[in-house]
Amino acid sequence: MLSLEFVCYACYNSFMSTERTHTRHATYEIRYHFVFCPKFRRPVLAGAVGERLAELIPPIIERLGGRVLNLTVQADHVHLFVEIPPTLAPRQVMHRVKGATSHQLRQDFPHLRSQLPSMWTRSYYVGTAGRVSAGTIQRYIDEQRGT
Repeated sequence: MLSLEFVCYACYNSFMSTERTHTRHATYEIRYHFVFCPKFRRPVLAGAVGERLAELIPPIIERLGGRVLNLTVQADHVHLFVEIPPTLAPRQVMHRVKGATSHQLRQDFPHLRSQLPSMWTRSYYVGTAGRVSAGTIQRYIDEQRGT
């Protein structure tokens, strides 16, 4: 028969693996896969605009207390795989990412102001890594680079 102390220790160790993030009061592994598009799904993210977007997103996520696990910018959409703290809802992450990047991109590339009434659509896709393994999402995003 297992002692309660051993069972609790085993549970504690499983929660404290290196794959999880720790705060003072929580241990979590919350990973989201976001997909979002420019307004009218116009292919404006090619070239320098896409490169600049890829530079802008990681610091925004870090300021929110998260980390970017994978990021792929295509001409007409973005795949963003992130780990964020439980204090943030996915809509808050998208609101901050879209708001900050829209402002900065339209400032850096004035032609975007005339091409689009607003940079991003109001909609986005978000899925958790719970139903599909994180590795599967990583492979899917990496495969999207080739298309």
